[in-house]
Amino acid sequence: MKEFVVYILYSEKYDKSYTGYTSDLISRFKSHNQLATKGFTVRYRPWKVVYIEFLETKKEAIIREKFLKSGKGREWIKDKLMK
Repeated sequence: MKEFVVYILYSEKYDKSYTGYTSDLISRFKSHNQLATKGFTVRYRPWKVVYIEFLETKKEAIIREKFLKSGKGREWIKDKLMK
């Protein structure tokens, strides 16, 4: 059974965070930090993983990611992780 991960990356250099989900965190992290040539994360390298949450289904991961990207979710991230 495939496992899904919701993750939060943080760029200390730019004080930015990024939230996403994947079924392969190692490859995805490498993409954000090295391989990708376009997109939001390319501009704010380097990234470090500051939070991961394991979920059983893709649907659950998408729902959790959407919450973390909402106003309440960003508040939760700020309160729990960015102190």
